[in-house]
Formats: sequence, structure tokens, C-alpha cells
Amino acid sequence: MPPAQDQAMPTPDSNIVPEKIRDGIEVVINGEPFRHTGDPAMPLLWYLRDVLRLTGTKYGGDAQAGNGADLVLVDGKPVPAIGQPMKALAGKRVTTVEGLAANDGTLHPLQQAFIDEDAIGCGYCTPGWLISGVALLTRTAQPSDDDIDRLPNLCRCGSQTRVRRAIKRAAAGKAGQA
Repeated sequence: MPPAQDQAMPTPDSNIVPEKIRDGIEVVINGEPFRHTGDPAMPLLWYLRDVLRLTGTKYGGDAQAGNGADLVLVDGKPVPAIGQPMKALAGKRVTTVEGLAANDGTLHPLQQAFIDEDAIGCGYCTPGWLISGVALLTRTAQPSDDDIDRLPNLCRCGSQTRVRRAIKRAAAGKAGQA
């Protein structure tokens, strides 16, 4: 075995030169900064699910015929994640369903209202309903049935009535109350 001094790290005058940081797309997701260095045309949905392993956002079809299961908030506005290439998100803030709860784990009032009203059904469409519901409550403090009916979400297991009650419960400030 060679003496310890022969195994030392290279001296500062060696030819090791660090590579420059790869160019990428800077985006903030759920309050954390990320740099996407892959294909700039990659849809946000696949970046969230396959790269970051944030699997709450679901595939619901292409951006034109989607059912709302893939909605995320981009700078506060609900958009289908399948229709957002990463290159369009440079400098943007993205919030997924995983980012609705507070850092201490406290649920967003709408998340709690969904639990209170058992508005979950099979759960596939729930993340999209939560995202569009949060956006609705942000722009309309007391949404009407018509406001809720205009949300772009579909539910095949029949939870729409409970979703409506959950949104109204959150709007009334009664989430978490019996």
C-alpha cells in the first residue's frame, strides 16, 4: 500500500477546471427554485411528475381537450400543465397541489373543506379541482353556483355536488368546523 502522502488530493496548480454551470430555465415551484437543463419543449406536467416526482398533478388529456386534472397555478392563474413547455416558464412561479398546504403542514382551507365535505371521490380529479377552486376563491370571495359550474374540471365519479359545497364552505370560512 502506498504511503498516505502519495494519496493526497491534487495540488492547486493541477489542470482540473470545473465545468461552467449549464444554461437552463429558472423556475420557482412551490416556493423552491429549480433549474431545468433538459429539453426546453418538455411539458411542465412531465417535469413535475417525472423529474421532481410531484405526482399530484395528473394527466387529463391534451391542453385543448383536458379535464382539469393537470391544472397548476402559474403566477396565480390556473393553466393546464400539459400545455406549458418549460421554456415558457422562465422566471415564473408555479404552484402545484402539493404546494397549497403551509410549510408546517397546515392544509389550505379549501383542502380542509374537501375533507370536511368528502369531496374527494376517486381522487383523480381532486388536485385540479383544488387548484381551480383556489384560483376562483382568490378572484371571487363568495362564488355563486354559476361561478363554480364554469370551472374547467370534470369528475366522472359524481363528486361535483360535494365539490360545490366544499368551495362554499371554504369561502364562508367554515373549513375544519363541524
